[in-house]
Amino acid sequence: MKDEDTDWLVYHLIAQGEEITPDALAAKAGLDGPALLASLDRLDRALLIQRSEGKVRTLSVGEALVRCQAKYDTTLPYVFEDGVIKPKKK
Repeated sequence: MKDEDTDWLVYHLIAQGEEITPDALAAKAGLDGPALLASLDRLDRALLIQRSEGKVRTLSVGEALVRCQAKYDTTLPYVFEDGVIKPKKK
């Protein structure tokens, strides 16, 4: 399976519920651990999901937009650290 197909499957399985553990997600998707973790890494880098406290969830459109802006706009006075908005350190 191509990476894009794996990511599409994983993202849509995550989006079906509130939060899911990687183990439950791997079982649902029928993927081995390394393939699932690689997909989660790509989805995380694309600002589509959040991993926190051993669970995974999709980001809302608003959350994804704010994170994208925070990542690429160096003039903003805040940053995201572990899912928390914090003032940027000077």
